[in-house]
Amino acid sequence: MKRLVLLAGAAVLAFSASAQADGDAAAGEKVFRKCMACHAVGEDAKNKVGPRLNGVVGASWGHVDDYKFSPALLEGKEAGKTWDAETLSAYLEAPKKVIPKGKMAFAGLKKDDERADVIAYLAQFNADGTKK
Repeated sequence: MKRLVLLAGAAVLAFSASAQADGDAAAGEKVFRKCMACHAVGEDAKNKVGPRLNGVVGASWGHVDDYKFSPALLEGKEAGKTWDAETLSAYLEAPKKVIPKGKMAFAGLKKDDERADVIAYLAQFNADGTKK
């Protein structure tokens, strides 16, 4: 029985991760408008209240050198944490649950498809802001 529960949990996680990877980048660009007051992406992106998000998908926490991250986020960087799709989705849903003492004040994106779409949109950008 214990094995069955573990297998079911693994299947749910795998489905969740693939759903995030299968987001719609065009729809994500529209959802990203909610983020643009604090973040930017693209070749001319600059840090705002939050860091620019070029190359964030798959990057280590605190990967933007010229941005002052919270000590809590920098602890995650030192621990080797990365912004994989699963972590980004959790963070976009409830930032304070992932980094309780982080700077991000945004309440989060509650819809799974919106988070998957934003991740797909962000995944298009290389660290230099060019599209892949």
